[in-house]
Amino acid sequence: MRALCWEGAGALAVREVPDPELRNAADMIVRVRRSVTCGADLPLLAGRTPNLSAGDVLGHEFLGEVVEVGPEVREHRPGDRVVVCAAVSCGSCWYCRQGLYASCDNGSTMPARAEAAWGQPTGGCYGHPTALGGFAGSHAEYARVPYADVGAFTVPEPLDDDRAVFASDAAPTGWMGAELGGVRPGDVVAVWGAGAVGQLTAQAARLRGAARVIVIDRHPERLLMAELHAGAETLHFERTDVPAELRERSGGRGPDVCVEAVGTEADGAASRSLADRLGDVGRAERPLAVREAVHSCRKGGTVVVLGTFGGVVDTFPLGSVMQKGLTLHGARQHGQRYIPMLLRLMARDQLTTEHLATHRLPLEQGPAGYELFRDRADGCVRTVFSP
Repeated sequence: MRALCWEGAGALAVREVPDPELRNAADMIVRVRRSVTCGADLPLLAGRTPNLSAGDVLGHEFLGEVVEVGPEVREHRPGDRVVVCAAVSCGSCWYCRQGLYASCDNGSTMPARAEAAWGQPTGGCYGHPTALGGFAGSHAEYARVPYADVGAFTVPEPLDDDRAVFASDAAPTGWMGAELGGVRPGDVVAVWGAGAVGQLTAQAARLRGAARVIVIDRHPERLLMAELHAGAETLHFERTDVPAELRERSGGRGPDVCVEAVGTEADGAASRSLADRLGDVGRAERPLAVREAVHSCRKGGTVVVLGTFGGVVDTFPLGSVMQKGLTLHGARQHGQRYIPMLLRLMARDQLTTEHLATHRLPLEQGPAGYELFRDRADGCVRTVFSP
């Protein structure tokens, strides 16, 4: 089959790779219909993620049609249209039973690598190296879905593919951001980053009753999208004193909830991550948006980190967290908890996402699609590949 593979040094290529096969009784094979780029892929392209090998298939946000199921799969059959959660989780360990699916004990093929990097093993993710599962990605004609009854969800008719595919990752991540922030009616919520996750965080905050939602970014076309589709106010951070403006719009206090949806910066000094014990060379990460969120949040408020960070960070304002009595949350998305509800919201037109698919390309144009996404060129928010 054809797949979009990492070739090393940031290069991508579409190449022929072996077809996926059932490896366990709870697996199934999906013919991919839509697969989406994500900001979490950018550190992979930049060579900043340990253990990625040439030929690894990228991609983790996808929707497709079931073509084969293992003997223990009960919820799906060939021909079903399903959206697959980006997080790979077993559904039966202690963490999954608590709804903490991204913390699954059994979601990685090599848990020792995650334990060396972060202190404990975590759930897996498609299209990422061994510390995050080691599962082949979704930028391909077919994908193997482990724990199929846990991580795949039937898409209701007549919900469109281009809307439903965002229930795989961006929509549950955004909803989780609002939930972890404890957004309540009347709250003022600030969101750093107007990409797909930031915009969907803003939509989730509005659906939970926030009085004001303010999205911060520097790309005018993304800010306009946040206004039109999420009903958010917007700030261009290169033209505005963001903390001062947020205080002005929140009665002088600062936002009740601040959500960081940006992730690590592209440059930095040499890494001091525990992953270095494995002999991998990376970079330290600069949490610029996280710092501003912590400084901007009102006393006693909540800061949620949704952006992707893999190692240690420099100059984190821990003193502000303590002195202001902030609550700080961070997590990869526990999508299995949210996806059925999000699909219902999408089917009722209460949650719209298809506008985020700004560029639709065949898989053969995968390298060009990632270049558009990486450089934010031509108003790109997300690139959707159709194998």
